Amino acid sequence: MSRLVKDFIEVKDCGSLDDLIARLQEVRDGLPSHAAPEVRMRGDDIFGRHICVSFLREQTEDEAAVDARYADAYRQSRERELSRLQDELGFCPVPQQPVARRLRIVA
Repeated sequence: MSRLVKDFIEVKDCGSLDDLIARLQEVRDGLPSHAAPEVRMRGDDIFGRHICVSFLREQTEDEAAVDARYADAYRQSRERELSRLQDELGFCPVPQQPVARRLRIVA
C-alpha cells in the first residue's frame, strides 16, 4: 500500500462566481476518487485572501525514494539522541520481571 500525501491547490483570479464554480469543478474532476478534498479560505487582510483546496494523493516514486533515503538517517539520529539523554541522566535499563502481588484487604 502506498502512502498518502496531502497536497494543495490555490484557486486564484476568479472574477465572477461562475468562473469560481467552473474552476472548482475543474479541480474536483481532476482529483482521484480517494482524495477527500477540503476547501478553505486562506490569507489575511494585508496580503489578501485566496481559496485553497487540500486533498490526499498517492506518494510518487521519487518522493518515496527520498523518504527511504532519509528515514534511516532520521532513525539513527533519534537513537543517538536517546542514548545521549540516557547517559546524561544515568539511565540503566532494568529488565522487567513480573511481580507477584497479593491483595491485602484492610477493614
